[in-house]
Amino acid sequence: MDNCELTRRGFLGHTAPWAASAGALAAGLATAAEPSGTAPTTVGMKVLGISCSPRKGKTTSQAVAHCLDAIRAAAPAIETELIDLGGKNINGCVAAGIDLPEGQQDDFLPLIPQIDSPTVRGIVIGSPVYFGNMSGLCKSLLDRFYVFHKEKKLAGKVAGAIACGGGRNGGQELTLRSIHTSLMSQQMIVVGDAPPTSHWGGTVWTGAGAELAADEFGLNTVKNLGKRIAEIIMLLSRAGGPSA
Repeated sequence: MDNCELTRRGFLGHTAPWAASAGALAAGLATAAEPSGTAPTTVGMKVLGISCSPRKGKTTSQAVAHCLDAIRAAAPAIETELIDLGGKNINGCVAAGIDLPEGQQDDFLPLIPQIDSPTVRGIVIGSPVYFGNMSGLCKSLLDRFYVFHKEKKLAGKVAGAIACGGGRNGGQELTLRSIHTSLMSQQMIVVGDAPPTSHWGGTVWTGAGAELAADEFGLNTVKNLGKRIAEIIMLLSRAGGPSA
């Protein structure tokens, strides 16, 4: 269509093949989502929830655990596992080819077989919000994911993120998008929370010393994220997608 006037008829003629392809894909996904005689592949499906707060067992870890509970509730066939990085030593400099100082423990190495397992269909990354972004521990973890990048070992797996801030508008969405960017570079299928909240993921806050349970809206986003992750994993499993 170079050097010619674009008309409605011409536009429709050029886009018809793309529309047909999109329609076929949508029909295939709709069929996969409908209950039918084709059972989903449910053998050995697991979702890992990784809490990237240096404070073990605190708000971020609790929020990730709630998300994993929601995944199991939505799809009992999916197993879940919580990995709390509180107190762990994960040095992001290794991703740049810099050796650890002699004698320094590297707690990322034991995580590699857990994350790389063929049974892992999804990963939830949870981080506290520090100055409008993810924690240093979270950044180091995602930088170390470079070991999976070359062979695209995480491609096609479903991913979601949770951000825990000290205020209702404390940078949670900025943190989610930052985490999403890293996960997208792994060609993961990044999802947000399901309706009725329907945004970018789990966003919670503790307020001035309040408990996580007091944030009803935030917990709903976390649970809806779990629901959406379960939905997509089951859809891919039924359709024979990349995670199946």
